[in-house]
Amino acid sequence: MDRKVTRKIKLGNIYIGGDSKITVQSMTNTDTRDVEATVSQILELEKEGCDIIRCAVPDMDAAKAIKEIKERIHIPLVADIHFDYKLALKSIENGVDALRINPGNIGSVDRIKSVVDAAKKAGIPIRIGVNSGSLEKEVLEKYKRVCPEALVESALKHVKILEDLDFYDICISIKSSDVMQMIESYRLICEKVNYPLHLGVTEAGTLWRGTIKSSLGLGALLSEGIGDTIRVSLTGDVLDEVKVGREILKSLGYLEDGVRFVSCPTCGRTQIDLINIAKEVENRLKDCKKNIKVAVMGCIVNGPGEAREADIGIAGGKGEGLIFKKGEILRKVKEEDLVEELLKEVEKL
Repeated sequence: MDRKVTRKIKLGNIYIGGDSKITVQSMTNTDTRDVEATVSQILELEKEGCDIIRCAVPDMDAAKAIKEIKERIHIPLVADIHFDYKLALKSIENGVDALRINPGNIGSVDRIKSVVDAAKKAGIPIRIGVNSGSLEKEVLEKYKRVCPEALVESALKHVKILEDLDFYDICISIKSSDVMQMIESYRLICEKVNYPLHLGVTEAGTLWRGTIKSSLGLGALLSEGIGDTIRVSLTGDVLDEVKVGREILKSLGYLEDGVRFVSCPTCGRTQIDLINIAKEVENRLKDCKKNIKVAVMGCIVNGPGEAREADIGIAGGKGEGLIFKKGEILRKVKEEDLVEELLKEVEKL
């Protein structure tokens, strides 16, 4: 899959854009001023494979907490700041790896310049984040509604502010809770700039609904080669944001770190407890880092044949099943032994 080539920017110990891998982000939902809770959550996110973390910085105490948080985590930290330029300056002073600001809403040109100068000196990028709730009054008056053209125009206004100050280490996000509006907005800005793009469907909803909306929006753009870093926004456990994000990248072939799991939907031919077997296999392999494809299939019809490209798999029978490898049958085992026998073969791979 050909990706749009964008400007490559450095964020902590990783890169975004250019030939860099597509990264998965999340945002803490702890009180940033509570260092212990925030660090604990970030460390859990790291275990799930989160590449970049963002923390809200609503006041000076939160900006001061950045210093200790940064010292205790292992992934780049982005400070999310609105309106108060002093919070940006303090966050930079305390070692943050990037800023998320909209330069147009932090005050005068002098204030913006002070933040840009500090970011330049520290060598950190700035992410501009536009969404349907952040459009300027004049932009809304021009277009009469929130639309992709309005969102892109707003983003480009903020970009120009930074470019006029000779700052180009920029990442852009244009998010919407409307999936098609989000897709069209990114397609449009992709034609106008070569800055790396942070993809996301904002306010996507709870785990079930939000996963569907995010998969559609992010999947459509990523399949077109658009996007350099992603965040799945869910109302719920932040760990799920990373799990869903990584699975989206795996499904499109952008991520090969870990098990790719397939299982059939069951039908009248299924004569084993396939649903619970599939759940157990998926759970037992959730921490496996081997780049393999594992299949759990309900019958011979959907077994070694349809899943022959799987590295290892199960095909169910009546109270028993086959263990197969690359489409070749290894042996027949009892239903109650299927999971353990499958896992033994995974260990050998």
